[in-house]
Amino acid sequence: MSRFLDKLIELFKWPVAMYMFASLPALIASRHYFDLANTKTLALLVGLVAYVLTRTMMDASVKTSMQVIAHEFAHAFFALLTFHKIKHIVFHADDTGGEMGFSGAGNWLIIIAPYFFPLFALIYMSVMSLMPPQIMWHGVLGYFLGYHIDTVGSQIHEKQTDLPKAGYLFCALFLPAANLWTIGSILAFNSKGWAGIFEYFNLINHLNFDYVIEAGELLKSLFS
Repeated sequence: MSRFLDKLIELFKWPVAMYMFASLPALIASRHYFDLANTKTLALLVGLVAYVLTRTMMDASVKTSMQVIAHEFAHAFFALLTFHKIKHIVFHADDTGGEMGFSGAGNWLIIIAPYFFPLFALIYMSVMSLMPPQIMWHGVLGYFLGYHIDTVGSQIHEKQTDLPKAGYLFCALFLPAANLWTIGSILAFNSKGWAGIFEYFNLINHLNFDYVIEAGELLKSLFS
């Protein structure tokens, strides 16, 4: 099963990259979808600021350890999701990184997952949706959002070994839009829960369709 999924995922690698790149205008325009003038957003921002403040007070080794944990578990999550057996997860004692081993060849989703997928935020969102509504939960979500942004930002650099494995061109096409999509999804969840995420996805696809129609009409006018 894992071999079949790996081949299928690899087959869609470049179409997905091109779709995400083409979605950048829609993702940027979608900022108008969010009603940010409410207490939920304020709580989210308070949590985000709280993460920034606590991060500045953390020991360097603690910061690195948190980022490495998020990184390796994101790899492991997508390995399990595509039916690969996890052999080991190792965190280096000197805080230089970690390593996750799995059975099979793997795929680009496993490789690139830590650079766009908010695993710990997703786990928290699943728990949050089961709890009675409280404004403080949105603040905690903001903390996890800050953790995700910080983790991604700190690990995209020239010495990162995962990026050349996936391909720099692919990463350049895929990651900017994927991260905007992730942040937008968290903001949508913060406003309307899981239904907000589905609305946000539909909005992006609707905007993409509108832009394709507009591009087609522009080309038609140029060559008519």
